[in-house]
Amino acid sequence: MRAEFPRSTRSLRTPRPTRRTPSERLEEAVLALAGGLGAVTIHREMPWASITFAGSRHTMSLCFTGSGAVDAGEELLARLPDHEFTIPGQLVADAQIVKVEHEMLPEPKLRVEVELLLLEE
Repeated sequence: MRAEFPRSTRSLRTPRPTRRTPSERLEEAVLALAGGLGAVTIHREMPWASITFAGSRHTMSLCFTGSGAVDAGEELLARLPDHEFTIPGQLVADAQIVKVEHEMLPEPKLRVEVELLLLEE
């Protein structure tokens, strides 16, 4: 007589955590400046290079809806240009606010477009 044991539905191997790309890390860092209260609606990445550097230019559109989120978006506007980002293997060489739009009705809303230049270290 052979004993039977219930089969586990889990795999014996634990899945490896996925590696976040520099783009994902940059997006997370920008949102963190606003306390995580905004949403990235568009994120475009274009390769960038000069004679001495290589990297990528990122354009992000963010939306903040509700008075608390709008306040957090205003905090992002104040802190972004001088913020020292910590993204492994990357350096944020430039961070600019390109466009800002406010709406009040039917609820407060702030739309922000930013550009960041990310260089490989």
